[in-house]
Formats: sequence, C-alpha cells, structure tokens
Amino acid sequence: MPPTSDAIVRAAALLQGADGLLVAAGAGMGVDSGLPDFRGSSGFWRAYPALGRRGVAFHEMACPASFDAEPRLAWGFYGHRLALYRATRPHAGYAILGAMAARMAQGSFVFTSNVDGQFQRAGFGADAVVECHGSIHQLQCTQPCSDATWPADGFVPEVDADACRLVSPHPLCPHCGALARPNILMFNDSAWLPARTEAQFARFSRWRAGVRRLAVVELGAGVDIPSVRRMAESQRVPVIRVNPRESAVDSGVALQMGALDALRRLAAALDLEPDQPPRLSI
Repeated sequence: MPPTSDAIVRAAALLQGADGLLVAAGAGMGVDSGLPDFRGSSGFWRAYPALGRRGVAFHEMACPASFDAEPRLAWGFYGHRLALYRATRPHAGYAILGAMAARMAQGSFVFTSNVDGQFQRAGFGADAVVECHGSIHQLQCTQPCSDATWPADGFVPEVDADACRLVSPHPLCPHCGALARPNILMFNDSAWLPARTEAQFARFSRWRAGVRRLAVVELGAGVDIPSVRRMAESQRVPVIRVNPRESAVDSGVALQMGALDALRRLAAALDLEPDQPPRLSI
C-alpha cells in the first residue's frame, strides 16, 4: 500500500536532523529515467528480445565467458547498454538528492550497484561515488594483461539491435591488443580489476568517519543481489527504504513507491524545489 503522510514526515525528520547523506541506489533508481532493471528473465528478454529468442539468461550474458564464446554478442549487449546510458537523461530525483545534500554540513556520498554512471552525469562528484560493481564507462583487458583500466570515451559501439550483435570494431586493450571488456564485476568473474572500486571505498570510509548524524536513503535496491541493502543496513542508523515492491525495513521508514515519486514527496516535506533539471557532466 502507498506510504502515509506520516511516513513521509518521519522520513523528512531523519533528513532534517542529519549532517551527511548516504544515497544507496539499486537498479530501481534508473527506472524513472526509462532504464530497464532486468527484473527476472521476462524483464531481461523484453529489453533484449534477441537474447530471449535464444533463451539466454542475464547471468549467462553478464559473465566473462560470453566474451570468449561470442564477443560480438557480448559486446552487442554491453555496447547497447553503453549507448543507452550515454543517451539517458537522469530524472529529477537526482537533483532532489543533490538539494538534500546541499543542506548538510558533510554533503553526501553515493553507494550504487548501478554501472550506468547516472549519478556522475547528474552532477554528483566522481570522488563521492562508490560503484560497487564497477562502471560500464571504464574498460579493461579480458586477459587481463595488467591492472590497467581506461575510459570507454573513445569507443562508440554500433549495434544491430535485432540480433544484439556489435557490427563496429571491438574495443581492444591498448597494452597487449587483446579484446577489451567493461570494468564491471560480472557473474563468475575472476578477471575483474577492482582497484578503481577499492579506491572509491577508501574515499567513502574517510568521508563516513567525519559524519556524526548520518541519514541513509536507499532507492530501488533489490534482494536477489543485496549489496546495496547490506551497505545501507551496515551503517547502524535508520534507513529510509524506497521500493515499490520490497520496502520492509527493520529500523527506519518504508516508502512503498518508486524513487522519483518518493523523492518528490520528500522534497515537498522539506520545502525543496522538486523539479530542478539535473546538471549533465559526462
């Protein structure tokens, strides 16, 4: 059932009393921007019907073995996603979170399982984001031949969407010439290079040490891969959990609704401007 006005008021009170904001975001955060969340095989296959026709599940596509077996199919999937994320405008909820953080002495930090770079695109500082599963905007060697990662800026994929296949040249490792892949933690992935994400965790730890009254807003985080939920709950403060399906929370406030709707209601309760356009940065 939808949250009551009392739940919104209690959530707003947690935010008003805070000196720092942790935004913990899962795939549901991007839904209001028009991004798929791949919920279940049916959701994944709706987004990628070519893979549905072949009966290829998400975990089979999102693994390093797919780059060995069918690199053009693997890069058809990831290349399409890269182009989609580059073209997507972050919804107004990102700006609302930025306005919330601007009122707090210690600002904000983002912890997200999303690889889409939408928080940075909306104007959040790259030095205040933890991407626990990596980023599609960074590449690495499939071998890997070294610990190097590099921006995907120069790679402009051309994808046959009907077949989910890359038709332009593959991205290659600049160090050894082998096939490159996204610097994303995939299923059954022993080759992921974590140094970039580890540095993000270190910056988060330093920021967290300076926050005395933390507010946590968790948005669209699922239970199947609970990385975001665990981070939110590990802070030992009440969690404002925003989720249209799985909103129950042991300590905090449950808002059973989508991210943008919840953030607009919170903005109204906090007297924030809810529809400021996001500032695009990448």
